[in-house]
Amino acid sequence: MTRILVIGAAGNTGRPIAEGLTAEGFTVRTATRDTRPPVTAAEHVRFDWADLSTHRPALEGVDRMYVLAPALVEDPSVLMIPVLERALAGGVRRVVLLSASVVPEEGPGLGKVHHFLRGHVSEWSVLQPSWFMQNFISPVHHHHASLRRDGRLVTATGQGRVGFVDAEDIAAVGVRALADAKSHDTAHVITGPQALSYDDLAAILSRVSGRSIRHVHATPDEAQRHLQGSGMPEAYARFLTMLDTLIRDGTEDRVTDTVQRVTGRAPRDFESFTRAHLDAWR
Repeated sequence: MTRILVIGAAGNTGRPIAEGLTAEGFTVRTATRDTRPPVTAAEHVRFDWADLSTHRPALEGVDRMYVLAPALVEDPSVLMIPVLERALAGGVRRVVLLSASVVPEEGPGLGKVHHFLRGHVSEWSVLQPSWFMQNFISPVHHHHASLRRDGRLVTATGQGRVGFVDAEDIAAVGVRALADAKSHDTAHVITGPQALSYDDLAAILSRVSGRSIRHVHATPDEAQRHLQGSGMPEAYARFLTMLDTLIRDGTEDRVTDTVQRVTGRAPRDFESFTRAHLDAWR
């Protein structure tokens, strides 16, 4: 029986992937840094990319695996590739990686992991989603904190647009990449159905929530100071501000048909997502 390891199974994509695979009858092993299982029907192990002692129990008996980077690590490939090499030596034949639309293959960090999969894994897929809609409802995300505190979105994105996507739609593509009999062997760029600016987001949030939400057009320096003021480390704040400037310059202004084509259903739009999560902004 196929056993699928889902790393990061308590997260925005990992949990629905683990639940979806379980519903389809696969044996699922969830892996998080917590000892408590996030999905009750699954096997569970504690896993930490940086803790070698957690790797063998996670990988033993696994055929396929879903992987995502450790948080706030400047170059996750240094931790991830050795574990993937060990997984392949132990019999894993299919790997699905969560990357991002802004990260090219052979680029730094996750781009190196993407390139490794293409060259070394017999069955592989890379999920390259645009920015998550969940960024605006997650209690630990700076956008959500700013929205709740003073009704502002502060960015250096200007009028740049993004194909914001619901993590549930990303997960639905991930389930198919892991569960389908035929491996996808490709990179899936995943977006929602619309490319929206942060001005557009503020207008939708205002209309749906009944609150006055505004987008503050900041310079890159101002945006970085805002992020650092929220408690973010300077290096990571600088990195996110750089991504803002890429959005400003049009890098994320695109919409793909990936969700519809791979899953057979349309992706959720931002207004529908907002209405489903009204309590997050009230």
